[in-house]
Amino acid sequence: MEFRDAILLLHPTIAVIIVFPLIGVVVHRAIQTRQRRLQIANGEKSKIPPIVGPEHVQIGRWLAISVVGVVLLALAHGISNNIVTKNLWSQAPLTVGLLIMTFVVTIGSLTLLCRANSRLWRAIFATLTGMSLVILGCQDGIYRKTDQWYFSHYYYGMTAALLMIFSLAILRDIYQDRTHRWRNVHIILNSVALLIFIVQGYTGSLSLLEIPLHWQKSYIQQLYQQKCNQNSCVIQPTLKSLTAP
Repeated sequence: MEFRDAILLLHPTIAVIIVFPLIGVVVHRAIQTRQRRLQIANGEKSKIPPIVGPEHVQIGRWLAISVVGVVLLALAHGISNNIVTKNLWSQAPLTVGLLIMTFVVTIGSLTLLCRANSRLWRAIFATLTGMSLVILGCQDGIYRKTDQWYFSHYYYGMTAALLMIFSLAILRDIYQDRTHRWRNVHIILNSVALLIFIVQGYTGSLSLLEIPLHWQKSYIQQLYQQKCNQNSCVIQPTLKSLTAP
């Protein structure tokens, strides 16, 4: 396995080791937080410790950052491979520079979003983060599978990342809004995000099967050129004659 193939596996590895465990913890803390709130509202004495609320917020923030980070890692792999393959460093250095700046803006905006207090600044940094993420996702080299978007790991992952960014943006409003409007929005959108994460388990596995290793790409391209996905066919490898030194 080449280095570029090993880098490709960083995205699913981090998702399995970090993102999905965080999802389980966040969902568990969310259920406990809601149970405690309902018990107190009914005048009952809750056995659930009050610390579950702050823990849900903190771990939820880590989850949102991890989701955006793992999406950026996948985008960086696809874009960098395209740069190396097409030798864009020498052919279009300005484009490469702009792409690097977009990554910097995305990471910087996400960092400032986590620290911003004002609603205006949170809206600005959330918009910058989301726009930069979408711009990077539109670049060449990204495996989008647009013709089958309903099975696309890219589109579901991008939607989940945007929902996480929005959750970070409205976090402070949830606790300041006495009408609970933002809390209800948070519950609905993150329930949708949870369903997307579940679907990502399937689409991610499918993408690992569809994206070939570097040494397999030429053969896979031949399979598509011969339309082997529609009809049975066999591709024979080309054997090069070896000459003795």
